[in-house]
Amino acid sequence: MNFRTCTLALGVTMSLLGAAAASAETVLIHGEAGPNRGARAKALQWFADEVDAKSSGDVKIDIQWGGALYKAPAAVESIGQGVSDLGTVIAVYFPQEMIGYGIADLPVQNPDAWVGMRATDELMRNSDAIAADLAEKNLVYIGTFTTSAVHIGCKGDAIRSIDDIAGKKVRGVGAYGKVFAEFGANMVPMSIYKAYQGLDTGLLDCSQGYSYAVSALKQQEVINNYTLLNWGQVGGLGIFMNKDSFDGLSEDQQKVLMDAGKGMADEFGRLITAANEAAIEKMKEAGVEVIELPEADLEKLKQSGEKFIGEWVEGANSIGLDGAALMSEYRALIAKYTQERDEKGYPWTRN
Repeated sequence: MNFRTCTLALGVTMSLLGAAAASAETVLIHGEAGPNRGARAKALQWFADEVDAKSSGDVKIDIQWGGALYKAPAAVESIGQGVSDLGTVIAVYFPQEMIGYGIADLPVQNPDAWVGMRATDELMRNSDAIAADLAEKNLVYIGTFTTSAVHIGCKGDAIRSIDDIAGKKVRGVGAYGKVFAEFGANMVPMSIYKAYQGLDTGLLDCSQGYSYAVSALKQQEVINNYTLLNWGQVGGLGIFMNKDSFDGLSEDQQKVLMDAGKGMADEFGRLITAANEAAIEKMKEAGVEVIELPEADLEKLKQSGEKFIGEWVEGANSIGLDGAALMSEYRALIAKYTQERDEKGYPWTRN
């Protein structure tokens, strides 16, 4: 065999070895309805990078952004059926299917993003009943985000008190939207991703949302004012995986995903806090008036929200979960992480 033949043979062998190594990688497809910008996108990319790093390149996440695979209201069914290996689920779009996870969407008077994520994540990981309910839908919980505190942006007249809610066309979310309906709002069913168009065309007067999302979706271009409610958050927003895909991984690969998912609360907490502050400044720079809802009015909103917490307990009971016990545990976890924050500060501010 001459030198050229030997070199060619070696080249072919190395190519085959390289192809074999590449094929050994596990590539998981993630469906994400949101755009590849903003705090949530950064946190999701952080999750993908963590999985890559923790697995030494053995597991990679291929994120399909902007609803390329499916829109947000189709996420649960699509992930369960294997359209993607994993994906982002927004629980308010699935009030029955994701009722266990929906506990994080209730107005329990905790607007702190990090506290909410830590409490939600621990509850979801430790509840065998919730895990079993998810398994029936062929889903496995991986990790959680949060929307952070619920506020409301309007085009035209502002909401300066609860008396200003009546008659407005509002895109609302979960129990927060139901409370607004009780105060006379005309609720319009619409995805947050379509709220820009709704506000721009007059289909909406106002949209409940979250400061970082206003910036990510450029809604500061179509609102005149933004009322800070500091009421609570929609925390049922996270990563779920097709159970068949998850079960097909090795134990080490499963642990990598779970560890990266658990770490999202700290990383997203850091990102969302900074993003919310920056979004408020961006709104002000765009000429948006930022308003604080009076404390007395906020108290009325909180009181109106209590009955929806009771409805959630009844709904959880109806599918075999112990709603009261889960709510008690969730409140205890909120108290636990509130105390940790107060005593130690946020993780990203510690040494």
